Amino acid sequence: MRSHWADAHTDYASPGARPGPRGLADSTADWNGHLENETRNGWLLRGNAMVEALASGRPIHLMHTTVALDAIRASGQLYASTGCLVAALYCVPLTAQDGGLRPHNLGSYLLETKPHTQTLVFEITPDAPVPPLGIDYLRLGGIHLQTYVARRSFLTDAEDEQLRGTAIGRVQAAARFLDALLAAARGPIADEAAFIDDLAATVPAFPFLGYVYFEVLSEYLMLHSASPETQRCAEAGELNNRLYKRLAHRAVEGMDRLFDLSRFHPRHDELVRLIAGIEPALAPGAARYLCRRLPHLFACLSLAPGQDAGAFTFRGADFRSLAQAAPGLLGQLLFREMRTTDRYPQLYLAFEQAKAMEAWDFWNEHGIPTPFNGTLPKGEIGINPAYPRAGCRIWTAEVCPGGLVHPVEELNVSLVPRLAELRMTAMRRDGTGKAAGHARGPVSGGRRAVGV
Repeated sequence: MRSHWADAHTDYASPGARPGPRGLADSTADWNGHLENETRNGWLLRGNAMVEALASGRPIHLMHTTVALDAIRASGQLYASTGCLVAALYCVPLTAQDGGLRPHNLGSYLLETKPHTQTLVFEITPDAPVPPLGIDYLRLGGIHLQTYVARRSFLTDAEDEQLRGTAIGRVQAAARFLDALLAAARGPIADEAAFIDDLAATVPAFPFLGYVYFEVLSEYLMLHSASPETQRCAEAGELNNRLYKRLAHRAVEGMDRLFDLSRFHPRHDELVRLIAGIEPALAPGAARYLCRRLPHLFACLSLAPGQDAGAFTFRGADFRSLAQAAPGLLGQLLFREMRTTDRYPQLYLAFEQAKAMEAWDFWNEHGIPTPFNGTLPKGEIGINPAYPRAGCRIWTAEVCPGGLVHPVEELNVSLVPRLAELRMTAMRRDGTGKAAGHARGPVSGGRRAVGV
């Protein structure tokens, strides 16, 4: 039996079909073939420089930015953090060039937009070629649900009741549109503009859809872009990260201060304007792509393997039925609702460290010292702090006028298999210390329908 952790990873050497729901118009294999073979930049899914560097078995150079260099020096320790890499130290690739290290285009973006951070360089020497298994945070729902069940005793009865009640309330508030998503995964959408407007209206009450919405559009932009900037990235074996960065920052005010995709919900006309402002030639096809891709992806992320998408309705679904038929969706709901609780800063390690231990065990078992974000292999890569068989050297670094990174001072610092405290992960909290995604409207417990 495949584990939830195996299902949360994509193998970019051979992206086979995961076990999924029944009754969908397109299979995962159909979509894999389309993305890889029928999009302009699809060849980069397997032929990108990051995946090739991992498969080479040679030392891997990575860049990390931090505002805590003094604390790192004083403690001699570096911790991992949560986020899209689950339990890794977030980095971007570096490539040797002209006597220095050239940052991946995502790294260049970070250096431009984070002027008050210090730069570190890591040299990871793996014990063998690293398998190109990318972790997909959208597919962590089953793991979130398992962790909740195993750690319920950490919650008071009132907290647990509120958590479950709010999650079910969100399902019932959005049930009609969630059923429309499953119907769209089984057949075509008649009115694309109305569908996207309903999606936008549903996100505030069902924030997980904002993440799926954004990732589908990011995929569309990166795989279809033909701009000179994207062509230069492709020549270096890289997908163009600046496309989705522009999308996020133009769609949501303040995204530079708190990157929170629960706030991403442009309506149809706004979406078309956003895409046109990034790359005009992509605007005409954006809505159609979204209306085909998002329902399929939602069904695969939400429903249990083997579940018939045509035999399930979200209307009237309770906790037990969701846990059986849609465990992925229920887990994502519980995870995001947990982040809104008043005691989340105290409970954070109790729940997230448990997932971290499982992630590290999976990566160690599969020979992965450097896990990467597998929604797409776009350059978000991390360091597994629990990997026992890889060498690691760390330097402070400077960036020269030509944009190359140069190691300066080697640090006597160790990677520690422990998550950083929530208060240290500033991009995932606001000024009150709460995690991203907490500022959203109340749920009516099923009495208010949205997105219809």
